[in-house]
Amino acid sequence: MGNCCRSPAAVAREDVKSSFSNHDHGKRVGNDTHAGSKKPPPPVTVLGGAAKDNMEERYLVDRELGRGEFGVTYLCIDRDTRELLACKSISKRKLRTAVDVDDVRREVAIMRHLPKSSSIVTLREACEDDNAVHLVMELCEGGELFDRIVARGHYTERAAAAVARTIVEVVQLCHKHGVIHRDLKPENFLFANKKENSPLKAIDFGLSIFFKPGEKFSEIVGSPYYMAPEVLKRNYGPEIDIWSAGVILYILLCGVPPFWAESEQGVAQAILRGLIDFKREPWPSISESAKSLVKQMLEPDPKLRLTAKQVLEHPWLQNAKKAPNVPLGDVVKSRLKQFSMMNRFKRKALRVIADFLSNEEVEDIKEMFKKMDTDNDGIVSIEELKVGFRNSDSQLAESEIQMFIEAVDNNGKGTLDYGEFVAISLHLKRMANDEHLHKAFSYFDKDGNGYIEPEELRNALMEDGTDDCTDVANDIFQEVDTDKDGKISYDEFVAMMKTGTDWRKASRHYSRGRFNSLSLKLMKDGSLNLGNE
Repeated sequence: MGNCCRSPAAVAREDVKSSFSNHDHGKRVGNDTHAGSKKPPPPVTVLGGAAKDNMEERYLVDRELGRGEFGVTYLCIDRDTRELLACKSISKRKLRTAVDVDDVRREVAIMRHLPKSSSIVTLREACEDDNAVHLVMELCEGGELFDRIVARGHYTERAAAAVARTIVEVVQLCHKHGVIHRDLKPENFLFANKKENSPLKAIDFGLSIFFKPGEKFSEIVGSPYYMAPEVLKRNYGPEIDIWSAGVILYILLCGVPPFWAESEQGVAQAILRGLIDFKREPWPSISESAKSLVKQMLEPDPKLRLTAKQVLEHPWLQNAKKAPNVPLGDVVKSRLKQFSMMNRFKRKALRVIADFLSNEEVEDIKEMFKKMDTDNDGIVSIEELKVGFRNSDSQLAESEIQMFIEAVDNNGKGTLDYGEFVAISLHLKRMANDEHLHKAFSYFDKDGNGYIEPEELRNALMEDGTDDCTDVANDIFQEVDTDKDGKISYDEFVAMMKTGTDWRKASRHYSRGRFNSLSLKLMKDGSLNLGNE
């Protein structure tokens, strides 16, 4: 039901100490009082026979930990044992259709059905009141796998193997007990604690479904980048979970998804084409054994795809402790660890966009910079940044705040001026739209011929006082000029600006309606036959 089970550190701290009192709870989970109508409709019963118990008698509710499409997760304390737990409250007001209600019922049924495992978050209890369904679960305080990938930029092969093993063990457990997960992605795995060797746990079964051997499904659900080709073809079984786990493994090893495009339709077509890029860095330095496993997990034909058991028996996972433990190179960091390592071209383009923005568009950013710049010297130091984020109600995830701090760390000055601060904020907020991007492109394309040539790029970088312009420009061309025609087109420029940012955020949302219509479109234009060529 959306990923809303996050670590306390992932959100700004709130000093909220309250219980599920009727008044407060109504505010929290969306008590729809139907103002103006005398008699509200009777609340829907979601869990059937579940007792409508008073949660506040057993639990003290603390601050919000995170929110998803349907629910809000709070830190809560067991009044008897003082144990810290997480309570995901799913507002009944948001359960607008019978499908939504069924999803919640099934999520609870599946979490109760699956056996206790160190790799799956434990459901303590589920109950409901008039406003919401409450799922009380063990608390995972180590943050999302997703955030750790971002913070590192990549995993060594040995570390990636350990994570992949846990994910596939979850898949094996689900399949053994007649459950297809249907929404495996890094956001749906949390670390139990902050330690490097913390257990990793699957947290979200909101799209999972029970299945019988041989049963096929046609409903399109999941997140675009992790979707198996047979989901788009509306005829799938449990094999789709192995595909999604293969996509996660590819990301763990190189920092970006194997099938990436500007639009959902483009992503779908890339998935159906099934071409996996093993040429770009850091793949040449990754073992053949790791590549063979990724290939077999991303096998387009579900009948030929490995099962969970076969993945766990693969030599690469069997010999995980011997897998190379060397960092996979700076190219990966530059593609995912974001602004601090982002190429200068992208940084310069963001500065250009920042200059074009109206005052209203950057008002919030300006306000935040002013608050952080406590000594009013027009620059913020690392210390000012850390204190500023602590005291603000910033919507940035912990990993994004980390990027901000690393950007300061890595620019050699230990400070950010206002322009840099705006540029990083734009990068993290993903505010650049088509109009902004066209303006930025025109800034580099001085002769207006629709392409950025090496000379134009060198000159733009020289304005920033870059000494090694020729080398930097050549490196950038290697990365951005994907069709290798010696110049950068507008499409290549846009892809560079969006790579490594938008794919992550886009993967957080799914919409059945959107993907159903997309599937019909792909059927009409012949794309569904791509993999069969």
